[in-house]
Amino acid sequence: MKSNSNLEKILESGKFAVTSELGPPKGPDVSAIEKKAAFLKGNVDAVNLTDNQTAIVRLSSIASAHILIELGLEPVMQMVCRDRNRIAMQSDLFGACALGVRNMLCLSGDHQCFGNHPTAKSVYDIDSIQLIATVKKMRDDGKVICGDDIEGAFEMFIGAAENPFADPFETRVPRLAKKVAAGVDFIQTQCIYDMNRFKEWMRGVRERGLDKKVHILAGLAPLKSAGMANYMNKKVAGVSVPEDIINRMKGVPKEQQAEEGIKICLEQIEEIKQIEGVHGVHIMAIEWEHKVREIVERAGLLPRPAA
Repeated sequence: MKSNSNLEKILESGKFAVTSELGPPKGPDVSAIEKKAAFLKGNVDAVNLTDNQTAIVRLSSIASAHILIELGLEPVMQMVCRDRNRIAMQSDLFGACALGVRNMLCLSGDHQCFGNHPTAKSVYDIDSIQLIATVKKMRDDGKVICGDDIEGAFEMFIGAAENPFADPFETRVPRLAKKVAAGVDFIQTQCIYDMNRFKEWMRGVRERGLDKKVHILAGLAPLKSAGMANYMNKKVAGVSVPEDIINRMKGVPKEQQAEEGIKICLEQIEEIKQIEGVHGVHIMAIEWEHKVREIVERAGLLPRPAA
C-alpha cells in the first residue's frame, strides 16, 4: 500500500469506487462544510475539497480536508500549481500529511482572470505533471525535490484530473501517459456527457495499457435543467453536451427536468460500469450534495464498502 487511504484500498481490491466533491465556503464558516458533509457521509468513499476553485478565494483545501476527517469522511485534498512555488507546495503537503490527509489531486488551477482577484500574480513554478512527480519522490524516495531527506514517513495516494474531451483530441491519451509515467495513482476525469467520445478515449487508454497502471474514475455532473445543459455545452471549456441530451432535457416540463437529469446520470453510470478499464465514478453534484445519496442508491452502489 502507498498510503493508509481507504480509497486506495477500495480501488486496489477491484471494487467500483464512488467519490464526490465539496466546495469550501468563501470564509471560515465551518457549518457550510458540515451541512454538505452530512449529505455525503456513508454514501461515497472519499470527498474532493477544491482549492480556490475558479480562482475565487475560499477556505483552504487543507483546512477543509482536516475538518472532513473530524466529521468522519475521507478527503481528497486538491492542490493547484497556480498559487504556490515548490517550497510552499512541499511544506503544505507535509502539513496535510501530518493532519491525516492521505489522498490528493494535482491540478494546474483555473487562471486568475476567471476569479475575484484577476490582477493576482500566478506562480506556476511547477506544473501538474511535475507536481505528481514531486509527491511520488516525497512518498517513495523520502526526499524533497532538492534531494534532502524527509523526517518521518510521508504517505499520499496521488491523483490527477484528465479531460478526454479537450481539443486536439489526439493529445489526450498521450497526456494521460505522461501523468502515469510521473507516478499518478488515480485519475478523475472532466464531467462526461458525450459518452461516445469518452468510450473512444478509453479505447486509446486500453491500447496503451494505461488502464492497468492507473485507476480511472469517470466524472459525472448531473444536470439540473435544460438551461444548465446549454450552459455546460457553450460556456464550460472542454465540456461537450450532445444535442440529444439537450433536447431530451428541453422535452420535459421545467418541474421535471431535475428528475430527467438524474435519470440521464443513472443511465451514464450503467454504461460506465460496462466500460473496461473504468474503476469508479466521481460525482460532481455542484451545490446539489443532497441528491448524491439518491443517485448512488438508485445506481445500486449502496452500501459502500466499510472503511
